[in-house]
Amino acid sequence: MDLVLADVAVSVTELKRNFAGIMREAAGHPVVILNHNRPEAYLVPAAQYERMMNLLEDIEDAKLVLERRQQPTVKVDLDEL
Repeated sequence: MDLVLADVAVSVTELKRNFAGIMREAAGHPVVILNHNRPEAYLVPAAQYERMMNLLEDIEDAKLVLERRQQPTVKVDLDEL
C-alpha cells in the first residue's frame, strides 16, 4: 500500500473535470493526485511550495556550514581587503 501524504485525494480524471472545485475543497492544503488508485503527484498551493523550497535551501546551507566547520580557519583583517 502506498503512503498518501494529503487529506484530499482525487483521481487524474476528477482533477481534469473539476480543478476549481477541488482547489476550493482543499482550502489551501495539499491534494494527492491518484492514477489507478496510486499516488502520482501532489498539488500544493504556491505559497506552501515556496516555503518548502526555502526550507530545503536553509537545510542545504546548514549542511554546508557544518561541513565547513571542520576546515581550518583563515584570519582576515578587513583593512587588508
